Amino acid sequence: MTLTKREKQMQRMWHYFVDATSDIIEEEGIEHVTIRKIADKASYNSATIYNYFQELSHLIFFASLGYLKKYIEALPAYMDKGKNSLEKYILSWECFCHHSFLEPQVYNAIFLADLGDRPEEILENYYTIYQSIVFGDMTEDIKTLLHHHNLSKRSRYELNKSITDGYLNKDDANAINERTVLIWQGMLTTILNNRSRLTADEAAHRTMQHIREIIENYRLI
Repeated sequence: MTLTKREKQMQRMWHYFVDATSDIIEEEGIEHVTIRKIADKASYNSATIYNYFQELSHLIFFASLGYLKKYIEALPAYMDKGKNSLEKYILSWECFCHHSFLEPQVYNAIFLADLGDRPEEILENYYTIYQSIVFGDMTEDIKTLLHHHNLSKRSRYELNKSITDGYLNKDDANAINERTVLIWQGMLTTILNNRSRLTADEAAHRTMQHIREIIENYRLI
C-alpha cells in the first residue's frame, strides 16, 4: 500500500509515541504509563498525542503487541504436538495460558482492556496506516491477532476446524468458546487483583484442567 505524504507523517509520529510507551512499560510497568510521561519521553506536548490517538489505551495496546512475539514464536511447536484439530485447539490454549499468566498486565491490555467506542473500527483504521510499524514484516499469525484482538472471536475462529472435522457440533462449539474464554478471563483477573498466590505455571495448569474437562464433555468423537 502506498501512503500519502500525510499518512507518512502520521506514521512517523505514531512510531515516536508507541516507542515512548514501550519504553515506559519496560522501565516502569503498564500501570505507570501516562500521557504526560509519553509526551515527555517522545519530546512532544500532551496535546499533540491526541492528534494521533484518541485514548491512552490505544497507545498501550499497540505498545503491548510487541510482547506477543514470544507467544507467537512458541505457538507452532505447541500445536505441532496435536494429532488432530481439536488437540491443536487445546494446545493453542495451553500456549496462550502459559504466556499470558507470565505477563498478565500486557495480555489484559491487549485482550480485555476498555478501548473506548467501536474498538474494532478504530483499530482497523490504525492497522491500515500503521501495519508495518509494530513488527515490521508481520507474520500472518500476528496479522490475525491484530484483526482478532477480541479473544472470544479469535477463539471461536480457531474452533471452526474442529466442527468441520466432526469433533464438535456448532452449538457446542459456541458453548465451549464462551466457557473457555470466561475461565481464562477469571484467572487473569484473579492474578491481576492479587487474589491468588498461584504461580504463572500453576495458574496455567489449573486453567487448562478446566478447559480440557469442558471439551471432553462436548466432543463427539
